[in-house]
Amino acid sequence: MQKLNNRAESHLSSQVECELENLGKRAWVNQAYCGTPPPVQRSISTVYNPQPLFHSPLDSMGNLSTPNPYPAEESMRNQYSEKKSSGCCSSILRAIKGLWGTTLTEDTTENRELFVRTTLRELLVYIIFLLDICLLTYGMTSSTTYYYTKVMTDLFLNSPSDSGVTFLSISNMDNFWTYTRGPLLDGLYWTSWYNNQSLETGTHSFIYYENMLLGVPRIRQLKVKNKSCKVHSDFKEEITNCFDVYSDKKEDDSSFGLINGTAWQYHTEKELKGSNHWGMLATYSGGGYYQDLAMTKEESAVLLADLNNNLWLDHGTRAVFIDFSTYNANINLFCVIRLVVEFPATGGAIPSYHIRTVKLIRYITMWDYFIIGCEIVFCVFILYYIVEEILELRIHKFSYFKSIWNILDVVIILLAIVAIVFNVFRTIKVDKLLGKLLQESNIYADFEFLAFWQTQYNNMNAVNLFFAWIKIFKYISFNKTMTQLSSTLARCATDILGFAIMFFIVFFAYAQLGYLLFGTEVESFSTFHKCIFTQFRIILGDFDYDAIEQANRVLGPIYFFTYVFFVFFVLLNMFLAIINDTYSEVKEELASQKDELHLTDIIKQSYAKTFMKLKLKKEKISDVQKALQSGSKELEFKDFREILKEMGHADHEISAAFSKFDQDGNQILDVEEQETMKRELEEKRDALTAELHNLGLNYGKSGNLAEDKEKTSFISVTQEQFQMLVKQVVELECALATTMAKIDVVMGKLGLQDAGKTNKKESTGKHLTIRNEQERPASGGNVLINVERGLTQDSPSWSSAAHLGNAGSGLYSDIGWPAVTENSASTRH
Repeated sequence: MQKLNNRAESHLSSQVECELENLGKRAWVNQAYCGTPPPVQRSISTVYNPQPLFHSPLDSMGNLSTPNPYPAEESMRNQYSEKKSSGCCSSILRAIKGLWGTTLTEDTTENRELFVRTTLRELLVYIIFLLDICLLTYGMTSSTTYYYTKVMTDLFLNSPSDSGVTFLSISNMDNFWTYTRGPLLDGLYWTSWYNNQSLETGTHSFIYYENMLLGVPRIRQLKVKNKSCKVHSDFKEEITNCFDVYSDKKEDDSSFGLINGTAWQYHTEKELKGSNHWGMLATYSGGGYYQDLAMTKEESAVLLADLNNNLWLDHGTRAVFIDFSTYNANINLFCVIRLVVEFPATGGAIPSYHIRTVKLIRYITMWDYFIIGCEIVFCVFILYYIVEEILELRIHKFSYFKSIWNILDVVIILLAIVAIVFNVFRTIKVDKLLGKLLQESNIYADFEFLAFWQTQYNNMNAVNLFFAWIKIFKYISFNKTMTQLSSTLARCATDILGFAIMFFIVFFAYAQLGYLLFGTEVESFSTFHKCIFTQFRIILGDFDYDAIEQANRVLGPIYFFTYVFFVFFVLLNMFLAIINDTYSEVKEELASQKDELHLTDIIKQSYAKTFMKLKLKKEKISDVQKALQSGSKELEFKDFREILKEMGHADHEISAAFSKFDQDGNQILDVEEQETMKRELEEKRDALTAELHNLGLNYGKSGNLAEDKEKTSFISVTQEQFQMLVKQVVELECALATTMAKIDVVMGKLGLQDAGKTNKKESTGKHLTIRNEQERPASGGNVLINVERGLTQDSPSWSSAAHLGNAGSGLYSDIGWPAVTENSASTRH
């Protein structure tokens, strides 16, 4: 674009001139960043189509359908139109590519501003995704879930029988039968109110009057074969039976007792459609011998009495399972309960339980349908991120997996896909199971499988949400303050790894010692993995010293005090010292680094650029208004063209502006047409003035550019910064004076001192003059003048002047302030 010849005579500031020149060179004025962004493939218009960031509603004007009366300009306008139309396809492609534009798909290595802008766009999209996944995850949970679980726990675990036996106090088989005939049946069957008035619910039981018992409960046991272990020869005559601990290979599958009936015949896991159970002592299969109870309390009591009388539980019994499910329509929650009593080979009984409160029917209330919308949005986001990761993987190949953040992206996507698939599967399975249960209400409703996987689904969503929150660090790492954590951990990783080897050698040595010393008497040391967790608890201050001392009165205190000393006082503090030292180094390095482009710089730059574009558009309107001020009743096209050509406008834009108001096409604007143009231009000018005023910058409210040109904003430095600059100047001056003195000595020895001094002063003066003119920032004049006035009074020597010039050239790089004066075009280095 040609330079505006008469712009200096008008009222455009020098900053606008610089902006226009740079636009023509495919560059732009960036007051906060040193560097040129990639060229924007966009036509630069100078009259009516400058494409500002803020569009005025008056910009859209109707186009005339009359033929162009200016054949001289037709070819130029056609070329402009062809360029514009050819750019449409590329613009669409760029827009589609921009949807998945990330720091890994864009070339941001040499453009800090593009990196920050791309990262901010990624962060904005990701925050929306994070908000959606939070709504989706928290929408599946409720505070009532806890209270529902607590109610069922109190009823079935803590309710005592007439003899005081509760489920958690079961210690033998006799206690088991006492519990089943008492608290279990009393808790399962609620058919009347507290005043013995019927609930009028038919044969269905409503626990606590609100929770419907689904189907009938089931009792199942697993046994091991007789002589599954070997008896020592010394005891073979006294001990004829031997039942080993439970394992799949030793499981008994033969019929026993009454033989007839499901309670006396073995059924495989496939036949029962069961699943494994991880108990306190072993992992049990889903098969076994089972008995379904009845719909009423009386019938169920008869069945339990029959099992008790015929010795259903014997030496080979290793585990008994009691399974049933309830549904509360008030809160739309299922409670799937499994009570387990394990009978170890040592004798006695070990009770345990699993109560899973889950939401299997998802869509009932308005909030549930809102969650459907969140699920759809979630699926769209996952599809979006799948495409994004594929594009990044295609560009970077296997180096893509070198970044921990990319691996985290893949993990989140995979977990999300599994969650989506399970969500569909769960919905189909529940509908099928409920349909079968409604047809046959006297069968066992097996929701254990669905409840288990629903729990795993919730756990998976919790982990996925955790990773999603951690991933935010990926997008805020452009700020050096936010990189302190990752930089510290990355730098001290080697030291921590070496220390971890030493730590765990000592740690596992103490764990093995504790297991062997206290494993037979102290529960927290009964297994090796319990010893490991117990020792971590000791580090945190949670321990039972009395139990350790009672288990071994001599070695117990020695173990405890030596462990606390070496692990807590020595090793743990060494670990903290490694992290603290590394953090101090990282923080010191970050403090000494030069400030890079920040978010505030981007905002200020966009704000100033928008303001400049609006002022530029206002200037163009002023130029057209000047062309109309000739005073003649008829304005010919050639006169109009010559006036605007002198002001630097392009031919095709002049033709477009003129033809828009030349209604009759005679290449002459009469009085009426001129008034129409003036009126429309005035409306546009008023609208632009209002937009400039709303921006709130101190460029003037009246829009008078002549007054704006005379205004200059000054940048001042603080007293502390000024003293720091003076100190640097003095230090450099002393160093330069010392160097020149040594040079004088050498030249004196060579007999060239007198001639050398003269030549040195002349060449140095010229060099400093040129260097000052090249390196002095355009907007730093005020600060440099203040520095010169403060230094030249006490240091008039040539060395001081030389150093002052160098200090002036680096002033803005030390301070890092953007130029804000209207006549400035400096950049921050």
